[in-house]
Amino acid sequence: MIGRIRGVLIEKQPPEVLIEAAGVGYEIQLPMTSFYQLPELGQEATVYTHFVVREDAQLLFGFASKSERALFRELIKANGVGPKLALTILSGMSASQFVFCVQHQDVNALIKLPGVGRKTAERLLVEMKDRLAHFMGEDPRGSSIASSPGKIENTFVVSNDPKDEAISALVALGYKLPVATKTVDTLYRDGISSEVLIRDALRSML
Repeated sequence: MIGRIRGVLIEKQPPEVLIEAAGVGYEIQLPMTSFYQLPELGQEATVYTHFVVREDAQLLFGFASKSERALFRELIKANGVGPKLALTILSGMSASQFVFCVQHQDVNALIKLPGVGRKTAERLLVEMKDRLAHFMGEDPRGSSIASSPGKIENTFVVSNDPKDEAISALVALGYKLPVATKTVDTLYRDGISSEVLIRDALRSML
């Protein structure tokens, strides 16, 4: 089991990063709430990881804190929730926001996320209520993965086409291409970074 990786941040293509540690490059998928906290390329980053082995793939998922990883692990135990959907949920809302949804049985907040229908949301809220008892009353975000995080605008390397990168990230998180394209087109403005565009798009769709 690979539980933590510390190394140099080589590539960022939301929601995936490449971190080189001891000469090995690890491809890691992060929820956007963790992705926002990454340092600049070439700097050292530390992520807590969850390793998934399937017949057709071996996947690494990374998180800003142990608590966020623990929440991911609880999510994938729920019926009908795999790693990709869990990643989408934690990209659309922070861990603390998800815990708040469970506390208040807020179905409407969950069904706005791609891949989460009403039945799935209702079942998830029931299953997670007891599992998340140890999260209640604390901040599940924990420590940051960024060595010295600044404003979001200053921690992300802007691509040549932030609109394309933002659309690609949203599609990877489960949103339909027409929805992603329309949302990004609406929110785009000159000088905006792809990360801020992704963040604003996710917020607008909640």
